[in-house]
Amino acid sequence: MISLFKVLLLGIIEGITEWLPVSSTGHLLLFDEFIPFEASAAFKKLFFIVIQLGAIMAVVVLFWHRLWPFRRPGTKGGTPVRADVMTMWGKVVLACVPGGVATVLLDDYVDAHLHTPVVIAAALIVYGLGFLLIERANQARKPRYETVADMPWSVALGIGLFQVLSLIPGTSRSGSTILGGLILGVSRVAAAEFTFFLAVPAMLGYSLIKLVKFGLHFTAGELGLLLFGMAVAFSVSLACIRFLMNYVKRHDFRVFGWYRIALGALVLLWFLVIK
Repeated sequence: MISLFKVLLLGIIEGITEWLPVSSTGHLLLFDEFIPFEASAAFKKLFFIVIQLGAIMAVVVLFWHRLWPFRRPGTKGGTPVRADVMTMWGKVVLACVPGGVATVLLDDYVDAHLHTPVVIAAALIVYGLGFLLIERANQARKPRYETVADMPWSVALGIGLFQVLSLIPGTSRSGSTILGGLILGVSRVAAAEFTFFLAVPAMLGYSLIKLVKFGLHFTAGELGLLLFGMAVAFSVSLACIRFLMNYVKRHDFRVFGWYRIALGALVLLWFLVIK
């Protein structure tokens, strides 16, 4: 029962922090520092990554009409393939290439050396400052690209390069891509949407890598915990994605910058001074 309660909390944390630019992996690792998740080290690493598949399904459900590239048979007017959606997927695939290469080359090193509270805290603070600075700069200029369709292929690749930085715990995959989009002149709404779309292949691929490394040697209990965590993350993500899309239509990302700085400072205080 205690494990189920912890998985419930972890699913809630994942569902909220995966889409807000505050680092889901960082929050999960910090939660585990204070309330340890009793499992083998290998399964715990797998759990913290594969639980994200539940969050992915929320994107697929909410944006299905934007993601599915085929029209229904017999639909009048137009070809069976939606060219605009295929173009969008082309940009997503291009943006995934840098992160995919970096993950294959650096994932083991990151797991071994960078999953520490100090690294997480530093990344939280640095990216928090980044959001404050870029939002301040954006007050004096208008976005060059209002929608994902407006984005040229070069900008999609640029966002993909920023996604490489999300390998560092505490940076946040959504934080890296949203911040990159803002720097490259993409509107807040388009940057958030492209982040959601980019998450589908990126997180599927990363989860597959982790599953291959772990193997399919689940106990029935471990599989149950993983599926339960994914279900919770899916449910919470539905609400969180809707919230973020409504929020960025009227507000900027500075509140998340201040949150990251405050959380990073508290983590440093705890682990370097109090603990």
